Amino acid sequence: MKRTELVFSGVLVPVDYLMIVAAGLVAYRLRFREIASLRPVVYELPLKEFIPILIGVGLIWVCVFALSGLYTMRGTRRFLDEIVKIFLACSTGVLFLMVLIFFQRELFSSRFIILAGWLLAIVSVSIGRLIVRSIQHALLQKGYGLRNVLIIGSGETASLLNKQFRASPQLGYRVLAEIPVSGDAAIQQLGGMLQAQPIDEVILADPSAGRETRLKMVDLCHDRHVSFKYTADLLDAAISNVTIETIIGRPMIEIKRTPLDGWGRILKRITDTFFAAIILLILSPLLICVAIIIKLDSSGPVFYRSERVGERERRFGAYKFRSMVENAHAMKPELMKFNERSDGPLFKMKDDPRVTRFGKFIRRTSLDELPQLFNILRGEMSLVGPRPHEPEEVRRYQKEQRKLLAIKPGVTGLAQISGRSELNFNEEARLDIYYIEHWSPLLDFKILLRTPWVVLSAKSAS
Repeated sequence: MKRTELVFSGVLVPVDYLMIVAAGLVAYRLRFREIASLRPVVYELPLKEFIPILIGVGLIWVCVFALSGLYTMRGTRRFLDEIVKIFLACSTGVLFLMVLIFFQRELFSSRFIILAGWLLAIVSVSIGRLIVRSIQHALLQKGYGLRNVLIIGSGETASLLNKQFRASPQLGYRVLAEIPVSGDAAIQQLGGMLQAQPIDEVILADPSAGRETRLKMVDLCHDRHVSFKYTADLLDAAISNVTIETIIGRPMIEIKRTPLDGWGRILKRITDTFFAAIILLILSPLLICVAIIIKLDSSGPVFYRSERVGERERRFGAYKFRSMVENAHAMKPELMKFNERSDGPLFKMKDDPRVTRFGKFIRRTSLDELPQLFNILRGEMSLVGPRPHEPEEVRRYQKEQRKLLAIKPGVTGLAQISGRSELNFNEEARLDIYYIEHWSPLLDFKILLRTPWVVLSAKSAS
């Protein structure tokens, strides 16, 4: 870790502590000053008795933050990831406090202060970290604290990494050089460059590099105290999802398709059903308004049902608000020559003549996809998952892309929030395969939290 990263990680500890204490003091003032006139105080808690409690609680919460990984700050961490961790850490801290209150009733007497302190702590700690991150990013933009990185590889991954690092210095990387080959030639070149230049990190961006090559590179980097990373291929990613059991006295290793096998599938189904029903209930007035406008804007049905391929190649009808003219599907073969996505099986046309006036709006804002919540209730789709594709598109999948059919498709997903229509199909498939292999409830929560912002910004919507 660079010295600047250590400094900023260290600064976060007192900043978080001060923000937690400040949140507690504000909560105390709200209860015993502003709200006291509305709800009389039954048990008085003098400030001089509250301060020692607050100091102790603050120390406990900082320890919880440390256990939650909130002090391993790097310039590449998304601020949204920190907010999620702050929320979970503050919630854990409150739970710990409630346990103490349960066993020592005399410890505290105001439920309002606990609830208000929890909410204010989430907000105040997030603001404090935003300020620290802003300062760090400003320094990174000026070139201070960047990690000198060497990229090995000549494929698409290496090119994308190089382009992204150079375009976004706030990620914390400075590309010193690229080695466009792998194998023994790359090992020799790497050894020479590690001696000649101050390199902090080496990234092997060639998934096809053999195990022996990678081990030699790791040895070289460790000898020079340089961090080593490599991009995994599909098999490497799949190996992370394994279970081991003993049969006839021998260990048997099963490589799972996805962590969603087993209890993960049950948890995801319950969560999908609950939230889909709640969202439909809340947005029902909006759905009615959209339906009326569609009917007034052009002739045809309000809803459009298109055949899609879901989990294990099961076909189903995906519902959408109609955004095209009635005979849109019949016009598609004639428009295929204007397809802008020649890299994969999907069809995309920027100025599609089949899209209606109001259809452009609901597509840009993703309102047309809201009826897919009914597909979730029917068990055909999920809130988060790969994008559902048409049968003719699925028939053109490459072998590794068929893994997209391992789980139910989603209304939103990792690919949708990572670039929407700007991504080519191979990039989209790679992101969705990563999601399938690394699913967790926390990952779903992050994707759902980012989706509204991505939709509202509409940076890449067509």
